[in-house]
Amino acid sequence: MRKFSLGALVCAIFFSQSLNAQNYYYNDKYFENSVVFEVGAHFGIMNSFTDLGGKKGIGKKFIKDLRWQTVRPSFGVYVLANYQDKLCLRLEGTFGQVTGYDSILKKVGPSTFGRYERNLSFKSKIAEVQLGLEIHPLMFKDYEDTDPPLLSPYALVGVGYYSFDPQAKLNGQWYSLQPLRLEGQGFKEYPDRKTYQLSQINFATGIGVRYQVSPLLTARMEFVHRTLTTDYLDDVSEMDYIDPTLFYSYLPTNKAAIAQQLADRRGELSGDVVNPNQQRGNPKNNDSYFTVQLKIGMTIGRQRR
Repeated sequence: MRKFSLGALVCAIFFSQSLNAQNYYYNDKYFENSVVFEVGAHFGIMNSFTDLGGKKGIGKKFIKDLRWQTVRPSFGVYVLANYQDKLCLRLEGTFGQVTGYDSILKKVGPSTFGRYERNLSFKSKIAEVQLGLEIHPLMFKDYEDTDPPLLSPYALVGVGYYSFDPQAKLNGQWYSLQPLRLEGQGFKEYPDRKTYQLSQINFATGIGVRYQVSPLLTARMEFVHRTLTTDYLDDVSEMDYIDPTLFYSYLPTNKAAIAQQLADRRGELSGDVVNPNQQRGNPKNNDSYFTVQLKIGMTIGRQRR
């Protein structure tokens, strides 16, 4: 609740500044209040860092494990309050998809310590609402005697609320994985494995650059990374495979049969009995996802002299 109370306080400051501030000249043709507003849309790409896929070896953290083959489109809309071009508080919705698959490691399979042979995959739609704050350091300089730069780099911090639903394909059909509890979530035999929620909070950090195309039109290019509080974006986390016979104790027979096949897919590659001691996931690092987006916005509140 404190995070949202802080957001409400920041919003109140912005709006009070807008109501009480004096007009000032944006340039020789436009004037404005201290706070103006902007509405816009954005489009770009979305990608993720999870247990699945990646590059050769045992898998590395963050950008070292990035594969561009898993990029998918993203899009959204936003509304923004701009305080003297220095601070911008924005609320935006972002929609996209993330995916990952161990088969991407085929060419380097011998170096992946069983990650390729694990043969798991997933996709998930992402829907996110984010409250973020842009900080434009160049705009804190006094530009009273000169025009401010049209190009302004900025940093972004924010908090988001997002939904996801990891799915995998079996025999031509897609199945949602969370209800199948493939790692024994909620089974009494694995008391430390809790069922994860499909809507959660994330924390965003990013960098970008804003370009003032005209007094009424603004463009931004930015990279924003979301740190998650879950390792189940791809439905893979725990080190070991569970006893497959347990699915029939907790799931209906038809779902138990599907869960057995989706929990352990190593046999689909080898056709042989697989090593029961091989690792399934790595719970030490939570998953994450990021976007690279172009934003186009229209300013509201600047008026002709």
